[in-house]
Amino acid sequence: MAQKTAEIFDLQGKANGKIDLPAVFDTPLRPDVIKRAVLSIQSHRLQHQGRDPMAGKKTSAESRGTGSAIARVPREKGGGGTAAFAPGTVGGRQGHPPRAEARIVKEIPKKEKQLALMSAIAATASKETVA
Repeated sequence: MAQKTAEIFDLQGKANGKIDLPAVFDTPLRPDVIKRAVLSIQSHRLQHQGRDPMAGKKTSAESRGTGSAIARVPREKGGGGTAAFAPGTVGGRQGHPPRAEARIVKEIPKKEKQLALMSAIAATASKETVA
């Protein structure tokens, strides 16, 4: 592969000479790898969210079982028969809440990250790509 060169301009904008570009500018353009690296960096900004694992479970509610002519939802003790604990009740837990332990940070291998950086640097040598 031929060595790439770039023109040097003075402060007035006139061509003043040429310079050989480093080997990093010979890296092929890989938009797919660059996009993966950008998404990986952007995912570091995401804030973890989730519920307290004990949310909705801090109650003395128990099911009374069958034979009382009432629904078998857990009811608070001493609470006048108020339903609690179960997902379908007021004051109960959520059915399938978001978990705080879920990993939302996307990571890519070190070599792929380096390839993305070198590919992005090499893309700056092409006027059409930058435009």
